[in-house]
Amino acid sequence: MKSKGLIIGLAIIVFVAFSAAYVVDETEQVVITQFGKPIGESKRAPGLYFKIPIVQQANYFPKNLLEWDGDPGQIPTLDKTFIVVDTFARWKIVDPLKFFETVNNMTGAMGRLDDILDSAVRNFVTSYPLIETVRMTNRELDTFEVGVDQVKETSPLGEVKMGRGMITKGIMEQAQPKLEKFGIELVDVKFKMLNYVEEVQKSVYGRMIAERKQIAEKFRSEGKGEARKIEGDMEKTLKEITSEAYRKAQEAKGTADAEATRIYAQAYGKDPEFYSFVQTLDTYRETMDKDTSLILSTDSEFLKLFQGYESKK
Repeated sequence: MKSKGLIIGLAIIVFVAFSAAYVVDETEQVVITQFGKPIGESKRAPGLYFKIPIVQQANYFPKNLLEWDGDPGQIPTLDKTFIVVDTFARWKIVDPLKFFETVNNMTGAMGRLDDILDSAVRNFVTSYPLIETVRMTNRELDTFEVGVDQVKETSPLGEVKMGRGMITKGIMEQAQPKLEKFGIELVDVKFKMLNYVEEVQKSVYGRMIAERKQIAEKFRSEGKGEARKIEGDMEKTLKEITSEAYRKAQEAKGTADAEATRIYAQAYGKDPEFYSFVQTLDTYRETMDKDTSLILSTDSEFLKLFQGYESKK
């Protein structure tokens, strides 16, 4: 019986020792509560600690950076442009005791962050024009599209005076004092996504399409004008070539005819009677054939070559 009681006693001692000890690692911090109420200081340094078993309880909270991801929402800018804004933030618990006494757990903390950060984001986005939320500075964009710079369009955006960086900084400065009473430190806030709402997107896309059509029509007009110029130059060159070729052909033909006439004149000039004879025969050949009938007087000059001709029988 004594040995059995000793074993039970040892078991109770071991259980009590394990219930009393707790470990805090590098990523954790602990608040000790007694009957649901925090007692003492929070344990933030890593190591082995002890508490009263059963009566006291260790409540663990993360010590590293935590993530908050807001829900996308429609917000109007100062220039009355509705945009969809999606933000995220990084935060951490810097006072676990205050955190436990106010929001108690991570779910409660997320609810507080939603209320405070969403309100701050809405306040700043609605207080500035769209260009301030979209751009950081007025630096020239390192993009290039042929023809866009040739389209004259009045932009309602204007110049950047604060920029997105200053807006996110302002959101942090507005939200941080409200989060301090919960033992929370806001580390960073950023815009994850900015976009037009669907109705505005359609209008923007329509304007972009019209702009590109204007650019395309301008290029078509320039192309047609260039084509007409090329065709005109080609037609002019073709006429010049044709005229020059015709002139040279006529000159060659005239030279040949003159040379032929000279040769004929030189040849026929040696015997004028023979030339007259040949010319008369050519005239007969051109004016008469086997079906030709002529009625002429016997002293007609046309038949002078037949005068005195007697057929041989």
